[in-house]
Amino acid sequence: MSREQDDLLRRGIGMTSQRTRERLIQRLYEEGLSNARVLEVIRRTPRHLFVDEALAHRAYEDTALPIGHNQTISQPYMVARMSELLLAAGPLDKVLEIGTGSGYQTAVLAQLVERVFSVERIQALQDRAKERLSELNLRNVVFRWGDGWEGWSALAPYNGIIVTAAAAEVPQALLDQLAPGGRLVIPVGAGDVQQLMLIVREENGFSRHMLDAVRFVPLLNGPLG
Repeated sequence: MSREQDDLLRRGIGMTSQRTRERLIQRLYEEGLSNARVLEVIRRTPRHLFVDEALAHRAYEDTALPIGHNQTISQPYMVARMSELLLAAGPLDKVLEIGTGSGYQTAVLAQLVERVFSVERIQALQDRAKERLSELNLRNVVFRWGDGWEGWSALAPYNGIIVTAAAAEVPQALLDQLAPGGRLVIPVGAGDVQQLMLIVREENGFSRHMLDAVRFVPLLNGPLG
């Protein structure tokens, strides 16, 4: 990482003190997260840039916050947890993200993997996310406005796929776009009954692992201007 990029990523420490960020990282560690790279990226990524100014004072709380359009920025624990699951088998060079949202998870991934391809159905959200990542000088992300249920077949396959909204069932298109050995991390379920699922594409099919109980906004169909 260049010194310029590091300076940009550290911007705003005066608004939300370094001590506040360190407390967040300590809490994540105490909750069982242990990937040093992931925790360091969470620590230095300025989450307050991804929320409305009125909520900036809460940016380093371990909680989801509204970002408009009935969407939320995921709590830091869940961003770190899903990133750890995605990277558990080793480095990844090509990751598909379904649900750009605020761009916070996108920014974290961009510092952990070689390339990120991010799909968002709400154009206004994605436009703002593009601006934020550009300001942070994160240049290894390609965006698409479209239906997350369809993935991004033109650029498949992907070594990793991460979904930031809950699907009633796992979209077949995402399974089809997963490379051999690739990992898909997705919340599955309807309403308040959701579980985080890890799916690995193996030689003779897919292995599925049901993990944490979670609560995400629903994964909806169709692009929205």
